[in-house]
Amino acid sequence: MGEARAGEAPVTTCRIVRSFPHDPEAFTQGLVYSDGWLFESTGLNGRSSLRRVELETGRVVKRRDLDARYFGEGFTLWGSSIILLTWKSGVAFRYDRESFEELGRFRYAGEGWGLTHDGQNLIMSDGTAVLRFLDPVTFRERARLLVTDGGESVEALNELEFVQGEIWANVWEKDVIARISPATGKVLGWVDLGALRRAVGNAPQSDVLNGIAYDTAGERIFVTGKHWPLLFQIELAKER
Repeated sequence: MGEARAGEAPVTTCRIVRSFPHDPEAFTQGLVYSDGWLFESTGLNGRSSLRRVELETGRVVKRRDLDARYFGEGFTLWGSSIILLTWKSGVAFRYDRESFEELGRFRYAGEGWGLTHDGQNLIMSDGTAVLRFLDPVTFRERARLLVTDGGESVEALNELEFVQGEIWANVWEKDVIARISPATGKVLGWVDLGALRRAVGNAPQSDVLNGIAYDTAGERIFVTGKHWPLLFQIELAKER
């Protein structure tokens, strides 16, 4: 199963519905779909950016580059703003959603990996098995959630997306998504994305799976990876 332990939770494969062009130079960290656009954050010092992307063509229509001292990580949309994490700097940026102008900064302890929200809280991963629930206005921590499967911690939780009441998480260096209960932290199921890795093939530079976006209105799921030349729309197949 995508190189990850299955535990007790059921495993679901995926089917590729469509594929779209994706910038192979993008070291993808976060992915969000909203109002007909993809928003994407990329990492690496000196190459980190926030982008608005045309889904059908992969064309970057707006971009803000981060200062070279910051390694960009996951992000989420909150109202009229974008909140973007950095890896080891302990800084999160708030940007205007339309102009990408900086509106403010937050501080946090530890590393920043992935970010999403449930409509009330920001939900942040830091590379461990623990998710933090944060106040969207002050960034103060409200709660923590340990993610487990079969009673064992699920480490290396990375990019996050909130999908139909569940927290979906990439697992670092694994071709899987964990579907997590926000109430209990238990993994409800695994999505095996091995088919995407095979579809990307031996594309130059292609790195690990990273990036989940959900189109709420169209109920579409999009996933990609770091330096992948393609972004995929998928649907879940049968459990096994």
